[in-house]
Amino acid sequence: MQAAPASHAPPALSALAAHGQVALFLDFDGTLVDLAARPDAITPAVDLCARLEALCVRLGGACALVSGRSIADIERHIGHIDVPIAGSHGADIRGPAGTRLGTGPVTLPAAIESELRAFAKVEGIDYEHKPHGGALHYRSRPQSRAKTHSFAKALAAKHGWTTQSGKCVVELVAGHANKGSAVEILMGEEKFAGARPIFLGDDLTDEAGFAVCQGQGGLGILVGPKRDTHAQYRLDSVACVHNWLEF
Repeated sequence: MQAAPASHAPPALSALAAHGQVALFLDFDGTLVDLAARPDAITPAVDLCARLEALCVRLGGACALVSGRSIADIERHIGHIDVPIAGSHGADIRGPAGTRLGTGPVTLPAAIESELRAFAKVEGIDYEHKPHGGALHYRSRPQSRAKTHSFAKALAAKHGWTTQSGKCVVELVAGHANKGSAVEILMGEEKFAGARPIFLGDDLTDEAGFAVCQGQGGLGILVGPKRDTHAQYRLDSVACVHNWLEF
């Protein structure tokens, strides 16, 4: 599947739904919520949870959040949400009716976490512990990008883990799950089965979701500036996403 810049806005959600059931998969940071200097500094819309629950009802239950954040972290910001949700890059999935799906996240070994923390302290960047791994955020020190990625890749290789890159962040993860695998698992659930899958996301980790949706007859929608992507369509901003979702 060849990546190319996406430039056109997608058809209206109501227009897509008029041609058959659709299943929405929504990234969180940079898609539903504007990015912030630090992961804890985001400011979601106060009624975001209620809006998403209403959207899920509108789509017959075929709507899910798919995020690099843990489920607990998302709900710490927006409250408990009665919508299927895949956290930790798809390693931890809570399906319809609260059922647990997939294999669950693999905890980061203490030896890896110790080295990540030490590197972050020396470089003056932020370390974030996650249920599925650990992340180095360098948004406050973009000049550390090359050194941070080089360190993370070497550390992952040494311990048999892998890395995932995002906007001003690189994460070490076990490598058994990604956002594409989360889509595949959720599409096997009754409320999603037979629907046309649509993935909205802004980051490189969302490309796996775009690709799986395309492979199942659906599409991807990139959020933010133009870049090479597997998504067919693009929306400019989080505000545009909210408008497209008819919030």
